[in-house]
Amino acid sequence: MYYVGIDLGGTNIAAGIVTKDYKIIAKDSVPTLPNRDPELIIKDMGALCDRLLAKANISYDEVISAGIATPGTANSDTGYCEYANNLPFLHFPLADTLKKYTKFKSVRIENDANAAAWGEAIAGAAQGVDNSIFITLGTGVGGGIIIDRKVYSGFNYAGAELGHMVIQYQGAQCTCGLKGCWEAYSSATGLIRMTKERMNANPDSSMWKWCGGDISKVNGRTAFACMQNDGDEAAKEVVDEYIGYLACGLINIINIFQPEILSIGGGISKEGEKLMAPLREHIKAATYGGADSYIKPTKVVVASLGNDAGIIGGAVLGV
Repeated sequence: MYYVGIDLGGTNIAAGIVTKDYKIIAKDSVPTLPNRDPELIIKDMGALCDRLLAKANISYDEVISAGIATPGTANSDTGYCEYANNLPFLHFPLADTLKKYTKFKSVRIENDANAAAWGEAIAGAAQGVDNSIFITLGTGVGGGIIIDRKVYSGFNYAGAELGHMVIQYQGAQCTCGLKGCWEAYSSATGLIRMTKERMNANPDSSMWKWCGGDISKVNGRTAFACMQNDGDEAAKEVVDEYIGYLACGLINIINIFQPEILSIGGGISKEGEKLMAPLREHIKAATYGGADSYIKPTKVVVASLGNDAGIIGGAVLGV
């Protein structure tokens, strides 16, 4: 018997067949094409599931349940996506619409970051603990909270928007409309902004050479690469500033929730120990109780499932 997990993104819909021991045995994807009627998006999702199962020679009768990891506010009780910022969903019956276009007996939905957090908790970096938090660093900052081995989403299913806690009053503009959100400083978008600012102030920085003199080609790796490969001081200043902001948010989260494991995913996490070693030092110095406290510290690690976290977590929602 199998599960099917579907990771609904703004660019692509990815689906995978997951075994009862949480291994993906087949994957496929289709473009989301988000600027169209939501039913058409889910119709394509259903066709993707049909094709995936056929390629794996697995029937719908062999699938226990399917789960959709979706952006936005996902009501896991009703199966409705109440709102999604980058998809045309407004009180949309996501689960029932997928049932309409497939033969799944059961379809569950969950916010994508929450589903990824569940994936890491059940099959990834946070296996074996009851309380964990997952942070993903990409275009934005997503978060998922697991308490007593259950996804926490608040009374209205809109909880765990960790990227939108304010860490700088009246600070940088965030896409959500607020100013000073953690996301505005700790996302790849925020890192790129800080890199460009430092480049403009340092015309001799090797970061200019790295991007061929075209500042529009700056990405989330630019400062880290120039710091490591060239010993560029301006690049090091960018990295230090970025890690400081990232640590600020993580310290707040740890002090509030005290999870056993906090795992970090997303593209920036691929910097590995260049990111994690100084980050852990910030956290060790500033979390409640201090470095010499008898309080057992949260373990801060790189997430292990990569882009599969949403598929695995979505597949086994409720397990």
